[in-house]
Amino acid sequence: MPCDVITFVEFDASHELAYLDQSLPEEPPPADPGEEAFWRHYWDCLPCSYPERTGDERSITTISDFYTQRDYQNTGMYADFFGPLGVEYDAVLCLSAPAGRSRRLLFFRGRGADFDGRDRLVLSLLRPHLNELYQELERRRRKVPELTSRQWELLRLVASGRTNPEIAKELFLSRDTVRKHLEKIYGRLEVATRTAAVARAFPAHPY
Repeated sequence: MPCDVITFVEFDASHELAYLDQSLPEEPPPADPGEEAFWRHYWDCLPCSYPERTGDERSITTISDFYTQRDYQNTGMYADFFGPLGVEYDAVLCLSAPAGRSRRLLFFRGRGADFDGRDRLVLSLLRPHLNELYQELERRRRKVPELTSRQWELLRLVASGRTNPEIAKELFLSRDTVRKHLEKIYGRLEVATRTAAVARAFPAHPY
């Protein structure tokens, strides 16, 4: 994905808290307007606040979905934050995050061409894989015990809200077999409930 900077962020917009902010390349920006400028304009900036305002975290969005280039350059966010950073175009990919937080990959470009339909398609296809990759990294970081592929399959159905009878029907298993699988999963994860098992296995709970 051609871009000048790619940034991975996690934040709580309601409380104006940033938890992660990592960029490549790691060179310092030409000007750093600071977080205060960002939060001051966040809710008025349509592309920034779109996921919170709509609940849509699956769509790949760009600045041009909301503004013409002239309108964007007349926003407070551009004047006080993105303009000093040299950002003319961006594409936003949201990853699943805990309630109240937003976790995003941001692709920035300066002068040149905007992100096009091909770029959007590529990011849309990548999104589920990036979500799964992040979950795997979180499991490793938290040292979640290994489960069999069948146990992961069953646990994903639990995380999606399915009941034991529904899981049994979907996987062509008896209810007793589902119950025994869950007991083994609880033992490996050292938990006692479905909710605790999902929280331990899927830290960001994307299902």
